[in-house]
Amino acid sequence: MTTTDDTTQHPERHAAGLFDIRNIIGALLAIYGVVLLLTAAFGGNGPSAKNSSANLWMGIALLVFGVLFLLWARLRPIVVDEVALQHELADDQGPAGHGPAE
Repeated sequence: MTTTDDTTQHPERHAAGLFDIRNIIGALLAIYGVVLLLTAAFGGNGPSAKNSSANLWMGIALLVFGVLFLLWARLRPIVVDEVALQHELADDQGPAGHGPAE
């Protein structure tokens, strides 16, 4: 059984994974959304009933955007090519390796 996985064709390439900023932003938005939803659900119905409605709608919005960011990072991962990165860094160092070529 053969697979056409990208890692078998290009072993020096890998996804950015957890260090992708979309994962961090998505997780934060989703966490804040859940906190606002919990606040709206268990915050009580005292004088802040108007705020409860705002918490509900903003919690839903933040949760939706957080999930969208996480899906975006999962479906379209950033692929890091280590060989190309090393070549680019070597070109930036110049011929003697002491800084950019002038």
